[in-house]
This record gives sequence, C-alpha cells and structure tokens, in this order.
Amino acid sequence: MVTYGLPRGSFLFIFLFFVVIFLAKFSHGDEKPGGTKLEMIHINNVRRAKGMPPITRFEHLRQLLDRDIIRHQKNRNRRQARECRNAEQTCTNNVSGDMAMYSGADFGVGEYYVSLSVGSPAQKVVLIADTGSDLTWVKCNYWCNGTSCGENFRKQRVFRADQSSSFNTVPCSSEMCKNELIDLASLPGKCPSPGTPCAYEYRYLSGDPTNGIFSNETVTFAQTNGKEAKIDNMLVGCSKPSDFENFEGADGLLGLGYNNYSLALRAANKFGGKFSYCLVDHWSTLNVSSYLIFGSHESIESIKTLNRTQRTELVLRNSSGYGVNIKGISVGNKMLKIPDEVWDVKSGGGMTLDSGTSLTFLTKPAYDQVMAALMPSLKNFARLNLTGQPDFCFDSKGYNESMVPRLVIHFADGVQFEPSVENYVIDVADDQKCLGFVQTTWPDQSIIGNIMQQNHFWEFDLANSKLTFGSSSCT
Repeated sequence: MVTYGLPRGSFLFIFLFFVVIFLAKFSHGDEKPGGTKLEMIHINNVRRAKGMPPITRFEHLRQLLDRDIIRHQKNRNRRQARECRNAEQTCTNNVSGDMAMYSGADFGVGEYYVSLSVGSPAQKVVLIADTGSDLTWVKCNYWCNGTSCGENFRKQRVFRADQSSSFNTVPCSSEMCKNELIDLASLPGKCPSPGTPCAYEYRYLSGDPTNGIFSNETVTFAQTNGKEAKIDNMLVGCSKPSDFENFEGADGLLGLGYNNYSLALRAANKFGGKFSYCLVDHWSTLNVSSYLIFGSHESIESIKTLNRTQRTELVLRNSSGYGVNIKGISVGNKMLKIPDEVWDVKSGGGMTLDSGTSLTFLTKPAYDQVMAALMPSLKNFARLNLTGQPDFCFDSKGYNESMVPRLVIHFADGVQFEPSVENYVIDVADDQKCLGFVQTTWPDQSIIGNIMQQNHFWEFDLANSKLTFGSSSCT
C-alpha cells in the first residue's frame, strides 16, 4: 500500500493560505470607501445663474446680519430649553416653549448650496449646507401625487416620495418621535393614530411655520474611487412645498450639526469619521468653488494647495455645534484682557464654528476688547453713520490692510488661528468697509462665522474629536 504524504511545511503553508483568503473575504466589508467631494455653490452665484436682480454687498450684509442675530437668539433659547429638560427643571421663562429651529435657510438667504441624491431610485435635490442645523430635510409631495397636486405644484422641483421605494415614515407613537426627536422640533402631541407620521414644525424669521413629517430614506454619494455609497435609513424631513416660496433655488437643508440623526455624523462614520469644507470669498470672481468632503481630504487628489495645517481639540456636544477650547485672542501680538469665563462652557461661555452664521459673534467682554484694539488703527478714516450692526464702518479710500494689526485666536493647546485681515475687515460696498464682528450679550457662546473661516480648509474628525485647519485657495 502506497501512502502519499505532503512535504514538510506544506500543512503550515495551506493553513496560512486559507487564513489569508478568509481575512481577505471578511475584511472587505470593513474596507474604508473612498471619500466624496461635493461642490458648494454660494448664493451670489445662484442669483447670477438665475438672472435675478443684483443685490449690493451692503444689502446682502444687512440680510445676513438680520438673520444671524435672530438665529443666534433662537439657538440660545434652544440650548436653554434643552438644559432645563436635561436637568428636569421647570423653566420660568419662555424658552421651554420656544423650540422653533432657525437655520441657514432663513428668508431664503442661506449661504452655500450642495447637490445630493435622495431616495430609491435616486433623485437630485439642491440643499443649503449648515453646520448649525441637525436635520436634513427636503420639500416633497407626500401630501399629494399625480393630478391631485395641481398644475403649479407639478411644475416645482420637489422630492417625489411616492416614487421612492425606500421612503418610510416615522410613526408618531414611536419612542423616537416622543423622545429622541424633540430637539428636532417633533410634535408627538399630534398623533391621532399610532401609524400617523411623526410631524415637525420649524419657524423662520418671517414667523411663518414650515410643517413636515419625519421619514427614513436612502442617501447616495458618488465616491472618489468611482463607486457609489449609500446610507440607508437616514432621517430626512419631508416638508410641504407651499412653505418654500422664498427659497432661492434651494429644495431644503443639509444638516451638518453634531447629532445622532445628522447627515454629517452618519456620512462621516461611513467615510472614516471625518468631514471637511473649504470656503472661498463670498464675492470672489475667480472660477473656484467652495467644497464639502465626507472622508479624509487626503483621499481627494484634486486638493493640492493646502498649506501647513494645525490640529486642535474639537469639543462635541450633542445639538450644540462644533466647539473649540479657547485660551484668548491677541491683536498686534498683545493678548487681550478677556476674562477666562468667556471661553468656559461651564460658565455659560465657549466658542463654536458655524458655517450657517456669516459674521463672527463675540460676547460683550470679548467684543469690547477686540474693538478697542482694532479701532485705533482706523482712526484716520471717516466713520460711516450706519444704523445697527456692524458697529464700526468707515470710508476706506486710501485703506491698506497692512495698517491693521493682525488678530489671532489662541486655542488652549497652543494652536493659533490667524485669519486674513480681509476676513474681519470686510467689504460692504465700494470704498466702504466694516469690522466684521457682532456683539452678543453675556453669558453666551461666541461664534466663528463663515466669513472669518473663508480661504481656509476645516476638517472635523468626529471619531477622534479633532479639528484640523489651514489656509487654502480651495482648489
């Protein structure tokens, strides 16, 4: 009888071979997909493309500022109401009942627009990107379909919920509606039957409500590796189209806030725990677009002009924006005498970054110090008597930015953000400039607005609570 044996070491080789095959097969699902890059179109370009009447820089600034101030007040009310609920306290003021949500879409003057694919099969929608909002929502036809919608409705660009096989409403009787979506303005009291969709109501600066229902949907991204990636069961609001008459080309809102239901968190987790953006100058005439990236910016080959980056801690608090730990602010290499509690969240202060707020908001103790440090360099320019904020505007004939001392925001870990002078001495009209700061009362959070963030790259590493930033031409 002849026996056939394998050479010595063959069993080990075969064992290792099958281990490799096993790992290759089962680790494939954990392979990090390529990132996705979305172009962000500023509203000024949208207006030009639609042939809309031109708007002056000053008029635009006034619109933005009016929206910023009321948005800031309402978001503060939201934070206070949430703190009351979390502490199981009864609020004696009106904040507990004021849960209206204000976003970058207020009055249709949202800043940056992105195109996204929603539903199955995918439908293209154009949304306003906003890091200060948690919910992604679109105007849709849930309440009618076909001829029942009327001719005017059928001419609108809306999300066709009836044509999406992945559209599923959230029941009003669910714990999700009753508890988890309260911060997203859900109305669990409106529940005539257990299967009725969970409703929400947002209010905008005009005071008019936008009503809708919560749904779970599929969002599709085109990846940089040429493949598609889907996020299933993504919470998407479905709003009545009749509430969107003043929106300039937008179909809804892209919520980039930090919340378990925000697209930012779901997409970042899908693409390695990160998202980032780069904002070009609002009034730039160059053929350069702002962009939004889900995934590491290193996976995007087209980003080649990123200068030296810095990294600091990112303070993540649910529904409270993207916070940073601040040590102080210097002007002209001199640290300003701003009380430490201004930057302390536990004392009612702190600072956040918000792409949906235009100007930079500083609480009074910080605002007074910054303005006192910058204004002397502009004392020889005629001051303009403009009502309201910004407080300091001037005739800029003969102005050169080298006249203004450099402002630096110092983070607690030693990292520094030094914006360009044009990011805080801003153009409002020909030969007219303003200091781009808005005073807000203390205690409150300060905000680094999107004008201050311009011409910089910002990456939010949600997995590791880190913020990476650096100057960039956004190409």
